[in-house]
Amino acid sequence: MRPTTPEHKLREQIVRFAHLCYERNLLVAMDGNLSALLPDGSVLCTRAGCHKGFLTEDDLVVIDRRGEKLRGQGKPTSEMALHLACYDERPDVGAVIHTHPPISIAFTIAGVSMARCVLPEVILTLGTVPTVPYETTGTQALADRVRDSIRDHDALLLDRHGAVTVGGSLLEAFCRLETMEHTALITKTARDLGLVRELPPDEAVSLRKMGLLRYGGPPAALDKVQQEGADLPEVCLGCSGCSNPSPAGVAPAANLRMARVGAGPIQDLRSAIEAARVAAAAPTVPGAPHPPRGAAPALAAPGSAPSSMAGIVEEAVVAEVLRALGRDA
Repeated sequence: MRPTTPEHKLREQIVRFAHLCYERNLLVAMDGNLSALLPDGSVLCTRAGCHKGFLTEDDLVVIDRRGEKLRGQGKPTSEMALHLACYDERPDVGAVIHTHPPISIAFTIAGVSMARCVLPEVILTLGTVPTVPYETTGTQALADRVRDSIRDHDALLLDRHGAVTVGGSLLEAFCRLETMEHTALITKTARDLGLVRELPPDEAVSLRKMGLLRYGGPPAALDKVQQEGADLPEVCLGCSGCSNPSPAGVAPAANLRMARVGAGPIQDLRSAIEAARVAAAAPTVPGAPHPPRGAAPALAAPGSAPSSMAGIVEEAVVAEVLRALGRDA
């Protein structure tokens, strides 16, 4: 689809969104680059070595689809091959934004994937965000990596480097960038608090299909909308029934031991330990009946002998108390 926004409007938009990227801490200093497709098929982009927080229209250049400069002062951005790969691979794309969002990049350095199904509104509007393997910045190798992944996604993370978001317009690309970094912040906060609970697979698939049909997406993703799992990765489709699945969808062993707890009078720890000591030392009376399982035991006062060990606590609980005291049951 050929863009129709005139060049003077696109110039204003690139300057505005570059300033927003800087103000929102999505890039610093000379980092990052933005571009938009012109109606004649050429590309309007930021030049190399310009501060995005102070960008003006004089910092923009026009290049052809081979990367050759047509108009403007200075050299095109050093990441121009990355931008061209997005336009060549995705005819539906009209704008590309490459930035260095700090929390999202931190996920790649920590080796933690953001290609997970956690937030419903993100799955609905964006899908998942994969990490592209590391390649040296500004190289054709990096552009080729981006080309391979941008077919299926509207937002990518570049390992140890930054992020790439695309859209039919600069606004759409910028919204996807904001969503990515906001998701990274929420996910990091959840991890700091203890764990990240992912969406159930059925709900994740339902949301993704709804989003593709309602809002659209990469053509390759739209082709999969009627498939069982849509375009979601395997990690979103497998579930072990726990809140913190591994990348394979299988929860780690919990190594929990279970104890049966019955209702009874509240007793302080000192009294309970003393009662357990007395019960362990008391001789067993052959044929003595045990109270019904689940019945509330009548706990003895400290120093008094109970009628039987089972009348104080369940056998398993007594054994654990004795082990804590350094003795065998």
